[in-house]
Amino acid sequence: MNRPLLLIMATGLALLAACASGTPTEAPPATQAPTVPTQEAAVSGRCGDPSKLSQELYFYTWVEYIDPAIEEEFEAECGVKVIEDNFDSNETLLAKLQAGGANYDVIVPSDYMVQIMIDEGMLEALDPAIITNLGGFGDKFTHQYFDPEQKYTVPYFFGTSGFAVDTNVVADPVDSWAMLFEPSPEVCGKISMLDDERETFGAALMYLGYSLNDTDPAHLEEAKELLIKQAECVLTYDSQTNDDLIIQGETVIGHMWTGDAILSGSPDVGGKEGVIYLIPQEGCTIWQDNLAVPVGASNKYTAMVFINYLSDPEIAARNAEYVGYGSPNTAAYDFIDPDVLANEGIYPTAETFERLQWIEDVGDALETYDLKWTEFKAAIGQ
Repeated sequence: MNRPLLLIMATGLALLAACASGTPTEAPPATQAPTVPTQEAAVSGRCGDPSKLSQELYFYTWVEYIDPAIEEEFEAECGVKVIEDNFDSNETLLAKLQAGGANYDVIVPSDYMVQIMIDEGMLEALDPAIITNLGGFGDKFTHQYFDPEQKYTVPYFFGTSGFAVDTNVVADPVDSWAMLFEPSPEVCGKISMLDDERETFGAALMYLGYSLNDTDPAHLEEAKELLIKQAECVLTYDSQTNDDLIIQGETVIGHMWTGDAILSGSPDVGGKEGVIYLIPQEGCTIWQDNLAVPVGASNKYTAMVFINYLSDPEIAARNAEYVGYGSPNTAAYDFIDPDVLANEGIYPTAETFERLQWIEDVGDALETYDLKWTEFKAAIGQ
């Protein structure tokens, strides 16, 4: 939802614990020759070498995952029009690139998908001479398992995958996955779960006491059976409008990503008073989305300039406050509202970080995940 986070803290959003789609534009053609930027642009120092910039840049990202004003400013400053297309899952992103039907310049894969794409030779190595803002990122967000040399990606946003609760209906919520997997009568039928294979299986696995990245077929079968049983009380599996559902009162508990949950409880920006965000004591996913350039991109130089532009501390701060997610760019913190930085739902404490888990590439076991997910969906009639 396009609702700036700058307004959030005025709502007095409650937190009981500390713990990205729309109508896409037409995909770019498979080949796209670089073009010269428009002469009307007032090229700034953030635009690299103007003579090397293309006129257009194709950006493939999650829906509502950038402040549109920043895209407009990049065009005004650098003479490059950003043409945005959207995907609803990492698997959709991967499939689109593997199909070879489009030629994007900048993409936004999550942590585990970065690892897969690097292994498949799908990402370009980035040029640190162009991306000069990389030094502003915190140690927790760089040189991670998925890009240990920080060679292919630049951190964009991070968040968690806990759940939101409407305390107008659920008076005494607890920070446990039991709220979703052992629902009370007033909750049954009013739960939403993410329509995401790894996230939803991950929630079930953590509730059962297993790792988010468990590869034991018996444990995955156990998680599948738990999800089938839970489905009797689940209204929908939705990663796109689950925030709207809890605002409108159709659900009272929603498994969702940080930004959606936080904004859902912010009345001043269209949310609902009394909706809070919880990180389960059993743990939940921590994820990081990253900016990358796919192999074959026509406008590689412009792509890296755009990535560096988004990594400018002031730009990064505005972007983070707009979308409602945490910025891994610690140099941007000087430009972020202190009240936002103090919101532990967005910027978890060190103690909370200890019980968060990254989704990792599970190798050949992904076939088992795919099979169990398909069996689960078939069992519930989807």
